[in-house]
Amino acid sequence: MTTQATVELDKQTRDIVKATVPVLQERGDDITSRFYQLMFENHPELKNIFNQTNQRKGNQSKALANTVYAAAANIDQLGDILPQVKQIAQKHKSLNIKPEHYPIVGKYLLLAMKDVLGDTASDDVINAWEKAYGVISGVFIDTEKEMYQELKNTTGGWIDFRNFKVVDKVAESDVITSFYLEPADGNPFPIYQPGQYITVKAEIAGQPYTHLRQYSLSAAPGEGYYRISVKREDALNGLPAGIVSNYLHTQIEKGSMLPISAPSGDFKLDQEDTRPLVLMSGGVGLTPMMSMLDTTIKQNPDREIYFIHAAHNGNVHAMKDYVRKLNDAHQQLHAYTVYADPAAEDEGAYHKAGYVDLEWLSSILPTNDSAFYFCGPEGFMKAMYQNLKKYNVAEKDIHFEFFGPAKAITA
Repeated sequence: MTTQATVELDKQTRDIVKATVPVLQERGDDITSRFYQLMFENHPELKNIFNQTNQRKGNQSKALANTVYAAAANIDQLGDILPQVKQIAQKHKSLNIKPEHYPIVGKYLLLAMKDVLGDTASDDVINAWEKAYGVISGVFIDTEKEMYQELKNTTGGWIDFRNFKVVDKVAESDVITSFYLEPADGNPFPIYQPGQYITVKAEIAGQPYTHLRQYSLSAAPGEGYYRISVKREDALNGLPAGIVSNYLHTQIEKGSMLPISAPSGDFKLDQEDTRPLVLMSGGVGLTPMMSMLDTTIKQNPDREIYFIHAAHNGNVHAMKDYVRKLNDAHQQLHAYTVYADPAAEDEGAYHKAGYVDLEWLSSILPTNDSAFYFCGPEGFMKAMYQNLKKYNVAEKDIHFEFFGPAKAITA
C-alpha cells in the first residue's frame, strides 16, 4: 500500500497535505460536521446507511475527523494506518458500503474543506487533497473488495442483508434482552470469531429511513444460532431514546424476522495465546466478552480466565446467574463483579463496591503478562486503558472495542 501511495502521490502533493495537519487538528470537527450536512442535503438516501443518532451526538464527525487527520499525518507512510483502515473497512463491510459511495464522500469532503477553511483552502490545497483522497479511498475500496470476496467464498456467507428469524427472546436484566437468530431460509451460515458483531437493519413503521445498528454476538460460535444481547437505551441527558434498541425490545418477538449482515469486526479473541485471559466489561460491554468466555471454556479448558464485570447494580447486571454457574463449574474461571451503586438486595453478590481501580485489579490478577480484552462505556474504557498502562501491560496485549465510532481513550 505504501509503495502505491508513493507512486501515485508526488512529493509536492504530499508536502501540501502534510502542511494541512495543524489546521485539520484545529478545524477537523467543523469540516466533517459541514461535510455531513452537505452530503445529506444532496444525498438524503444515505441516511439509510449512516447512524443518525451518532450524527446528533457528533460522534461520527469526530471519528471521521480523526481518520482524515491520521491520513494527512501519515501521508508519506500510509501503511502506518493500515490497522485503522482495516477496522473501518470491517465496519463498511457490515454496512455494505460500495465503491460508488466513495466519490460522493470525496466530493462533499472537499466542498466542506473549502467552506470551512475559506481562503486557506487554496486551489493547490484542494487539488492536493483530491489526489490524496483518490489514493486513500482506493486503499479502502481494495481492502473492502478483498473482504467481500472472502465472505463470498465462506460457507454460508452472504453479502448485503439476509433475513434471520428470532427463535427466542430472553430478558437478561431490567434493560438487556437477548435475541436468538437462525436463518429464515434454513441454509448454512458462517461461524464467526469471538468478539465480532452483526448489523441489524431495522425498518420501522413511521420512520423515513431504515436504521442500521451493530450488535456484538454474545454467544460462542458454532451453537447453531447467532445471539445478540441488546440494551434498551432510554432517553437521557437531553438525548432521545434509542430508536432501534426500543424497537427490538418492544416490537420484535419470537417469530419476527430481522435482516442482518454477515459477522464482521477485527476485535477478535486470539485463541492461540495460552497465557491468562483477562476479560473486563462495563454494562452492555459484556456482550463480546460472553462470546470470548464461552469459547475459551469450551475450546481451551486449561487457560486461566479472569472475568471482571462492572455494572450499576444487580438489577441491570445481565447474565449474572449464568456466569456464576460457570464459575462454580470450571476451575479455570475466576469471575468478579463490581457494582457502582449496589442495592440492598445485592448484598453478597458482588466483590467490590465502586469502580475497577488499579489497586484492586492488581490484587486479583496473578500477572500483567496476560491478554487483556475490554469493552464498555467511554469512561470505563478510558479508565481500564489507564489502569493497564500503569500496570505496565504491553501495548500488544491490550485489546478493546468501542460500541459506535471509535474514539481516543489514550488521553
